[in-house]
Amino acid sequence: MTGCRRTLAAVGVALAVGGTLASAQQGARGGEWLRYGGDAGTTRYAALDQINKDNVGRLRVAWRRAAVDPAISSRVPDFSSSGNFRVTPLMFGGVLYAPNGVGLVEAFHPGTGRTMWVQEPFPDEGAQGLRGDSSRGVTYWANGGDRRLFVVRGEHLIALDPATGKPVPAFGVGGRVALRPGLGPRASRYAWTGAAQVCQDVVIVGVGIGGSMSDRATKREGVPGVVQAFDARTGMPRWKFSPIPRPGEVGADTWENDSWSYAGDANLWSLISADEELGIAYLPMTSPTSDMYGGHRLGDNVFANTLVAVKCGTGERVWHYQIVHHDLFDYDLPAAPILADIRVDGRPIKAVVQLTKQAFAFVFDRVTGRPVWPIEERPVPASDVPGERAARTQPFPTKPAAFDRQGVSVDDLIDFTPELRAEAVALLKYYRTGPLFTPPSVRGTGPDAHRGTIQLPGSVGGADWQSGAFDPETGVLYVQSITGPFTADLVKPDGKTDLNYVSGTRAWTAGPRGLPLLKPPYGRITAIDLNRGDHLWMTANGDGPREHPLLKPLNLPPLGSPGRSSPLVTKTLLFLGEGDPVMSSLGSRLRPEMPASLAPGAGGKRFRALDKATGATLWQTELPSGTTGAPMTYMFEGKQYVLVAIGSTEPGAAGFVALSLP
Repeated sequence: MTGCRRTLAAVGVALAVGGTLASAQQGARGGEWLRYGGDAGTTRYAALDQINKDNVGRLRVAWRRAAVDPAISSRVPDFSSSGNFRVTPLMFGGVLYAPNGVGLVEAFHPGTGRTMWVQEPFPDEGAQGLRGDSSRGVTYWANGGDRRLFVVRGEHLIALDPATGKPVPAFGVGGRVALRPGLGPRASRYAWTGAAQVCQDVVIVGVGIGGSMSDRATKREGVPGVVQAFDARTGMPRWKFSPIPRPGEVGADTWENDSWSYAGDANLWSLISADEELGIAYLPMTSPTSDMYGGHRLGDNVFANTLVAVKCGTGERVWHYQIVHHDLFDYDLPAAPILADIRVDGRPIKAVVQLTKQAFAFVFDRVTGRPVWPIEERPVPASDVPGERAARTQPFPTKPAAFDRQGVSVDDLIDFTPELRAEAVALLKYYRTGPLFTPPSVRGTGPDAHRGTIQLPGSVGGADWQSGAFDPETGVLYVQSITGPFTADLVKPDGKTDLNYVSGTRAWTAGPRGLPLLKPPYGRITAIDLNRGDHLWMTANGDGPREHPLLKPLNLPPLGSPGRSSPLVTKTLLFLGEGDPVMSSLGSRLRPEMPASLAPGAGGKRFRALDKATGATLWQTELPSGTTGAPMTYMFEGKQYVLVAIGSTEPGAAGFVALSLP
């Protein structure tokens, strides 16, 4: 095992930690919601208790709002916007702010949803300026009387005046900074659906795409996923972090045969967290180019799939830990790290928690990078794909336990009835199965040929971008996860490519008669005591496919829905939707190489309040569509609201729903 697999402290970094923990990550304060995740540590917590166990049953819809204001939608013939409306608004100074369904920022009234202003496109954007995609959110920064909203739209980081929605002329060129040049000469585009993070006076952004989607799946060359930071006042570049090191830099020896010179991605497509008191930002980096075949990039491939802590002011690396070596599983780090102040064995710890697709919660001291509980390098299965060399070991946390199922065997197959069980067993002969980190396999040809490896969790679960929610008063972490298998299959390319193998169907692995192949639950919520590293409870999230004709006669408990929904925790309750039905329907449009990443019918329209101590459902309602954005809560004129973005493939269904007491 090389040193780059473990935590590495940067030279010359010394950070003083006092005997008591400062209240750096304590959730949203004062009834406002100032950051995408509630605070810079992405706790998704608010210490509000007007809505509680005794009255939550009286919650009702206070107002609704479309994903795009008519001031925009009425100006475009045949207007359309994505049903995957993934935004979480901010609320401060008595105003809500959010990107709309085409990425333009809108300000609206917290008590009514009424529009206050709508951002106009820049003049040089033409008609395309009224079209676009949704993003996750906006970012607020203030210094004295200087206040700004930052949003990434298209290929630019834009600064707006919160009072008017007008660009801030002093920032960049006329209020915006071009982001593609910072990716380097290989980049043919820039796209990111994340929300920027502000740490001190620096604005930090990631990148989702720096080239074409087809190139990412069929070429060994790629665009490195550079993280960029800019001065919040001027827009001038402050620093860049490149996840693919060059010779002489830390981690370069983990890219064998000079693969560092052409490999790409290892990008930060998700979200960033920061501790402004420590002056550290936490970057969850993702998979390198061709995330199921790595014969062209042998070695561990640091900093891909790595949690990296950097100084906010300079970008200097403080420490890092690689979560997956030589990724062949699309196990990129999909969620913003959660900063949690905890107490373990009587010792206060400033912690950072990285949730993963393989259903682990990696817990580190966020100052030093040392694991709070031991992390073991355990042997994992080898690859038999020609030219491939899987990592011999992978990191396994000893605590907390995995929050979702890992690996597949015959014991995991559905057994609702003996007939369904027999059909599931018969299907298994077409696939390779095994423990977590069983590598992809080559797909055969013909109806009875080998179809690939069943990977569990799949490429969109356990945890995904929805992350979790942390209660700083109790030390409990709440994680929503997906139990969805994925067919990890490789095929010989038949087009123009320099890879020996490319990914095949990458689809959800179906069971008999359209049912899931594996036992439920298919979506769950788990409560984890981070002071002890123990699970407190786990419950299914949603009813799941119980309406199937073969299951209707059976007296089954809730089966759980494999939709992606982010939790929100308050002083009194845990709020959670069933996730979005959009991603399973739009999979082939969003990622051509992934036709059906979620189970058909994934997600649901219900939104619930749970008992934080037990997971019991205290209240639920059916929304017009499934939840596509992470919910938030705020106080306005003495009333608490819970606000959630919803979406659907149905035209015009996307928008906001605000809930409050009568």
